[in-house]
Formats: sequence, C-alpha cells, structure tokens
Amino acid sequence: MILYRDAEPGKGTGRGIIPGTVRAARRAGSWLLDTLLPPDCPCCHGDVDRIGHFCPTCFRQLTFIADPCCTRCGQPFISASFGGPRMMCGPCEDTPPPWRAGRAALVYDDWSRPLVLGLKYGDRTELAPVLAAHMGRIGRSLLEHADIVVPVPLHRGRLFRRRYNQAALLARALGRPTGTIVSPDMLVRVRSTAPLGRMGPAARRDALRGAIAIRPTRRDTVANRHILLVDDVMTTGATLGECAHVLLAAGAASVDVLVAARAPAPGEPRRPEKNAVLRERYAVVG
Repeated sequence: MILYRDAEPGKGTGRGIIPGTVRAARRAGSWLLDTLLPPDCPCCHGDVDRIGHFCPTCFRQLTFIADPCCTRCGQPFISASFGGPRMMCGPCEDTPPPWRAGRAALVYDDWSRPLVLGLKYGDRTELAPVLAAHMGRIGRSLLEHADIVVPVPLHRGRLFRRRYNQAALLARALGRPTGTIVSPDMLVRVRSTAPLGRMGPAARRDALRGAIAIRPTRRDTVANRHILLVDDVMTTGATLGECAHVLLAAGAASVDVLVAARAPAPGEPRRPEKNAVLRERYAVVG
C-alpha cells in the first residue's frame, strides 16, 4: 500500500537532537544552496529573494482566483450577486458535479499555461511545490476537511512516456505541510482514452466512462473518508467527475476537488484582466 504521511509540524526531528540546532542547520543549508544556486522566478527566471516566489512583474500578470467564485467549480464571478443564494455558476446549477466543493488557484491563461504545461510535459517538476503552495492557500478549507489527498491518475502507457504524474506531484506537495495522507495510486486508469482537448463536455464524459477505477486494495482505505481530489487543470470537469463518481461508489463520505488552474468558461476572455470591468472578476491576491 502506497500511502504517505509527512511528519507533523514540530515532530520531524530525530531523538536527542535539539530543535533549535536543527532549525539553525536548515537555515545554514538554505543559505548555502541559495548562494550556490540563486533562486529565480518560475516564469521569467529573473532574480527573486526566495525559491518558489514570482518576481513582481510576473506576479502581477498571473490571475489568482479569489472569492467570489462558484463553490462547486471555482469559476469566478463579477460579484457575489452573480452566484445566487448557493454561489453556483449556471453550468453547475444545471448539472451539479458529483463532488461537494471545488477550487482553483489560477485562471488558465497565457501566463499560467506555461507553468502548467511546463510541469505536465516539460519535466519542470520543481513547479509542483510552487503551484501547490497557491493551491493550498486558495483551498485551505478543503485541505482541512480532507482525510486523504488523491491525484487524478494517468494511464500506465502515458505514465511510462512521461515518467511522472503531475497530479501526484501536486498532491504530494499539498499533503506535506499539513501531514495529510496522500494516496498516489488509489485510482487507476484501466484503459487509455483519446485526447480530450477538442471534445465537448458530453463527448468527454462518454470517453471517460469506465476508464477509471479504484484499486481493489484501496476500497477499505476510502470507505467513509473525506477525499480531496487533485489535478493540474479543470476544463469541463469530466475527468474529475468520473474520478469522483468512482470514489463515491467505493464508499467515500465526500469528495472535493482542488486544481492548479481553471479554464475560463465558454465565451470568457483568456486574459480577463485586460478588460477594466472584468478585471474585478479575477481578484489577484498576494
């Protein structure tokens, strides 16, 4: 069984080692590493003061999603009144997703796309903790509610070619600060699917039906647990929806979703902050 739980804060030191000494050693190690390999901006590779931080110029270009937004899929609203009494977007009202709540850290646009695709296809695995830090901030309440963090799985053929699952790296980085259990192999893709990029929502759901299953040895693990499902991008939510259905059918008490980026709804501009009115819809937070 592959389950991870990182040490609880303050409990990661060895026996007989003075905590202050460990902290001092870590600070010295960080200083030495920063001296030998100065930290740079994940976007432009310019100088920054700390690993994982964006330079001011790039940070201003990134569009972080803050409230108000749809409580089910994270789609931003111009104002809270657009969400109605249940704070849900039109598509989620018409066809509620199977998960309980969902959030996204970034709008998937021209500035966030290189980060997501760099992690997904470009071997830039160092971006996982960078994106996870913002996911954890945006989805703090979802993490607090979760018993287990579960990534969306890759088919074994794709995993062999890519050598890693970007969703699993995000899940691992999310679970580390809180010590939440991470189960990177709870779900498995039992068959490969055609690329979903050009498919509509219905076609995506049809393509994914039956493609994801829970590993038989994990059924006892998921029963009556609150699951946080993690992925890199939410577009139509079809993949996340199929995963959520499988987890709930296996007895999960609830499923929430947390993603690095949320694709704009159909008809929404890719760079909404260029429009003075729509800018209010995508609040940038520090």
